[in-house]
Amino acid sequence: MLTSPPRRRRTAALLALAAALTVAAPVVEARPGGGGSSGSRGSRTFDAPSATPTAPSAAQPMQRTQSAPGMSNPGMQAPASGRRFGGGFFAGLLGAGLLGALLGGGFFGGLGGIASFLGLLLQVGLVALLVMFAVRLFRRRNQPAAAHARSGLDSGQGPGSPGPMGGAGPGAAGGAAGMFGGQRAPQARAVQIGPNDYQAFERLLGDIQDAYSREDRVTLGNLTTPEMAGYFDEELRANAARGVVNRISDVKLLQGDLSEAWGEDRTDYATVAMRYALKDVTVERGSNRVVQTGEPEATELWTFLRQPGRGWVLSAIQQTR
Repeated sequence: MLTSPPRRRRTAALLALAAALTVAAPVVEARPGGGGSSGSRGSRTFDAPSATPTAPSAAQPMQRTQSAPGMSNPGMQAPASGRRFGGGFFAGLLGAGLLGALLGGGFFGGLGGIASFLGLLLQVGLVALLVMFAVRLFRRRNQPAAAHARSGLDSGQGPGSPGPMGGAGPGAAGGAAGMFGGQRAPQARAVQIGPNDYQAFERLLGDIQDAYSREDRVTLGNLTTPEMAGYFDEELRANAARGVVNRISDVKLLQGDLSEAWGEDRTDYATVAMRYALKDVTVERGSNRVVQTGEPEATELWTFLRQPGRGWVLSAIQQTR
């Protein structure tokens, strides 16, 4: 089939464009976390981390997390207003008894004459005394719990100042946990971050990237929380389904500082802003042909957690806007 010269020229141009798109690998975010925000930061999961010189803009909110917004400590929930212990039950009981008396049915039995009416008053008085005794007993039992709840609400600390990663001096940490589900996190406390901690954060940055590149799920599980390990496993499975592998190398921290650090119960948290260089490419498994190329530099907020007797592990990754 013959084509006219203009049509042949348009066809040749489209073929050339398609070939160029095939050769040139698109620039995408393919590193661990997929260029998104995922994980958990304890009671601060849905709060924006504090800005730092490394990450002066606000972080993106979590797109994947196992934390639930609005979660609160059941022990701190206030009772419903306007309700009292036994109010509905005893009010209905008294109402039914008095109504029965007026209709001649009696209260707990038949009533007749003045003696029966006096008996009704005596029974009403006994029920009223029982209600008062039950209400007082209920209030006395609840006073220690209410005092404990108030002490938990007042246990927060003020915010601290950020410190440089790997710098000469330790950064003063953290502060009280933010509002989570309308309640302040119980037993919030300050956490001091020193040079050894900064070195651990930088080492984890490289080790996690390397394990992700090698698709080493065991190492990823040792260096991250089960939640983050699950997200990484999903990404690796998706790459395998596409027949590609994400190769990351030459990871180098360029700048980093502490955003915030705090403690909740027996767990320490630290959110760190890190700007780092890397080589990030996605290649076909069989041919090693490059199909995607990542940016040569990234700025992210990584949150680490530590429990007694254990080292720091990755708990969340957030992108900057």
